[in-house]
Parts: sequence; structure tokens; C-alpha cells
Amino acid sequence: MDFTFSEEQQAAAEAARGVFAGVAPDAVPSPALTPGAVAETYDRALWATLADADLLSLLLDTRYGGAGLNAVALCLVLRESARVLARVPLLESSAAAAAVQAYGGEEAKADLLARAGRGETVLTVAAHGRTGHDPAEQAVTARQDDGAWVLDGVQTAVPWAHDADVILVPAHTGTGRTVLALVPRGHDGTVLAGQFSTSGERLGELRLESARLAARDVIDADGAWEWLRDLLATGTCALALGLGERVLRMTGDYTGKREQFGFPIATFQAVAVQAADRYIDLRAMEATLWQAAWRIASGAPGPLPAAGDVAVAKIWASEGVRRVVQTAQHLHGGFGADVDYPLHRYHAWAKHLELSLGPASAHEEALGDLLAAHPLS
Repeated sequence: MDFTFSEEQQAAAEAARGVFAGVAPDAVPSPALTPGAVAETYDRALWATLADADLLSLLLDTRYGGAGLNAVALCLVLRESARVLARVPLLESSAAAAAVQAYGGEEAKADLLARAGRGETVLTVAAHGRTGHDPAEQAVTARQDDGAWVLDGVQTAVPWAHDADVILVPAHTGTGRTVLALVPRGHDGTVLAGQFSTSGERLGELRLESARLAARDVIDADGAWEWLRDLLATGTCALALGLGERVLRMTGDYTGKREQFGFPIATFQAVAVQAADRYIDLRAMEATLWQAAWRIASGAPGPLPAAGDVAVAKIWASEGVRRVVQTAQHLHGGFGADVDYPLHRYHAWAKHLELSLGPASAHEEALGDLLAAHPLS
């Protein structure tokens, strides 16, 4: 198994490191001290810088001004963004644009893709369903009426919903198929209510009440939602990895300087063993992430569908990021809870990522179903 990155992928990661080098994770008020949202919108200055660096168009074809790269390159950039808690809809907008490019009609591509790559149009995805535990596509119904589509239902915890120009909404039809609706913000028949993440970012509850969309604004190609869902999940795993790596580095720096009984606490066996366990978590998160990203990017066959590799990556990311931040808090002692120190922000973001990924037990069950349906010879 060769996880060597191509020159183009390495260049994207290097460009991302340059862009994110000047980003401060504590540029907004602490979520621990803010009863509502920590900010009214995303970091628009950073978004413009990402656009100037061509990092918003990584997955787009050259005819739309993109680099023509794949999910691996996107995950490399997301990994860098999470190290500084970058407040931008990079994952959602990039993944949504990639889905439109892969499965959408020509009119939708012409309207959205070039502008999304330049950062002028922001896309997001309603991927959490009504409660965050049920399948997102089951939360909204879609029916055809006189050549149009009519949507009804509720999607909760939609990231950047108040800022996105278009929300991609999965919905199920009466025949059991899933379609992807491109719903403009403020569209007739939609109501957007405010919600908040554990990280202090604004989320949205999107309510659709007989929202009517033209056929050109609905993607009904088979597999579109499943592909987008896997890409979003894999990107979230990349965010968890980048965050966890940064937290473990912070912990190493702190325990290397903090002394007890005249010695740095990093030299104590109990501290070293806990840090080593978390390092193993991160390496497992990394290996399973690149396996899932490679399957999505290449479309290569395997003993299981790509969803199996994504499930394994989600298992490790969901539990791993939680263990990393919990150990970091423990080894920092009371200092880790100091609101003037950024560790508590990483903890809040990690909890949001864990909730977004869902419980490891659910992914283990999904993996078991795939193994039952595709016996390994």
C-alpha cells in the first residue's frame, strides 16, 4: 500500500500551510464565554485568501477554473485548516461543488461551479437529518408535480446555513430513490432557524414547506447523495486528524516544560504512556483516512464498497479525536480549562466533529452489514 502523495497534492498542502500559517485559533470570542454564536459569519478575509490561492477549486475541472485534483488533495488541505480551527465552509462548499460537477446538469454546473471556485458562491450540505441520528435523506420528501419538484421536511444542524447561497438537500421520493435538491437561501417555502454548535459556530435548522424547485435544480442521478455523503464524512475525518495532531503537539510542548519534583512531567512514565496511546490513535486515524480518501478518489474496486473504508475511518476518527482531547485536558491539568489558553477551543471543536461523525458503534454496525452483504473470500 503506497500512500505517497503526488507533486500536485503536496503543492496543495504546502499552499494551505502558507495560507493558514497566519490564522489565530483564538481570533473570535471563546465559546465557553459566549451564550450565542461566537461570530455572525465565517472568516471572510480567510475565504478570500483561500480563493486567491486557488484552494477553493481543487476538485473542479480546468474548464471551471479548477485544479482537477481529488479527495486526497482536499483532505490534505482540510487537515491543515483544522490545526488552526479555520472558520470557513471549505469542506461543505468544496464537496457540494464536486457533487454538482460529478452528477449535476449542465445548467447547474454553468451557474455554480466557476463562481464557487472563485469563492463568490458558497455552498453547503444538509447532511444531518431531522435529529442528527436518522439518515439525512429520510428527513425530507420530494415529489414531482407538473414538471417541478416539491420538498417537505426538516434538516437540522446545517453548517454555515445562514451564509451559504445554496444548500444541497438530500430527499427521498415515493419510489425510495434519493435526490439532491439545490435550494437557494431564502427560497419560497423555506424557513431557516438559528442553532449553535459546541464550537460556538452558527448552524441552521432548515424547514421546507412545499418548497417548489425547477427540475434543473434537482440532481436525480443514482449514487449522487451516497458519493457526497462519503466525501463529507472523509473530509470530516481529515479535520479530526488535523485537530488531533495539533492538540497532541500542544500537549507535548506543555508537558515538556511543566515540571514537578524538579523534572518535566513528560519524563514520567504515566504521562509518556498516555501520550503514546494517543499517538497510536492518530496514526490509525491517518491510515484509515487515506484509505477512504483513495477509494473515493480512484473509484478502485475492493472487497467491500468504498462505504466500508469510510466507515472504518469514521470509527477511528470519532473515538480517536475524543480520546486525544480528553487526554490533552488531563495532562494539562487546570491549565487546559483556562479560557485564555486555546486548548478548550480545540476540545469544543472536537466535540462538534465527534457529533458530526456520529457514534462509532453505529459505524461498526454499518460495517457489519456490509461484511454480511459482501462476504470476504
